[in-house]
Amino acid sequence: MQGKFISFEGTEGVGKTTAIEALITRLVDRGIQVVRTREPGGSELAEQLRQLFLNPNANMNADTEILLMFAARSDHLHQVILPAIKSGKWVVSDRFFDSTVAYQGFGRYHGKQAALAKIELLIEQFVPIYPDVTLWLDLDVVTGMQRAAKRSAADRLEANDIAFFERVYQGLAYQHSQHPNRIHRIDANGTVAEVAARIDTALGLD
Repeated sequence: MQGKFISFEGTEGVGKTTAIEALITRLVDRGIQVVRTREPGGSELAEQLRQLFLNPNANMNADTEILLMFAARSDHLHQVILPAIKSGKWVVSDRFFDSTVAYQGFGRYHGKQAALAKIELLIEQFVPIYPDVTLWLDLDVVTGMQRAAKRSAADRLEANDIAFFERVYQGLAYQHSQHPNRIHRIDANGTVAEVAARIDTALGLD
């Protein structure tokens, strides 16, 4: 069986964790072997870098964030994603490089072309495989942040203000406009079953 790479994207509180868990259950029921992973993180080294990246006490500029993300991503790719796909498994990742464009390129750098060009160059140089399908769970930022506020204490990214997350949303919309065949916009409003049905349609599983 041919391995596949599925990534999930979205701003805070859109329901990625619930949607990923439900999708993996459906894939396993179909006899598909699945590797669940996340970014930043996914491999032993990348998880250590995740702790640094999300530490509320860590003081780093936007360029440092970008480089740290790609260091973690490189290890994640070579230790987890590429071997799994090569062995015929499906990889389902909570975020991938579209988040770097959105959170750093737009959230930090306000969508400036110079910043986006730097990120695109790093993607070209250090990302040998793109997701087969990216599922963008689209929910208005205010609703998502209200959901996220009910969770545990905010990490370094979650502590940003609503203007930051509005820019992140713009970044995801930008990526969708640049890669409409890969990135599928999924309306994240509705019940778990309704969102799952939309995801299945996007993946051709219905």
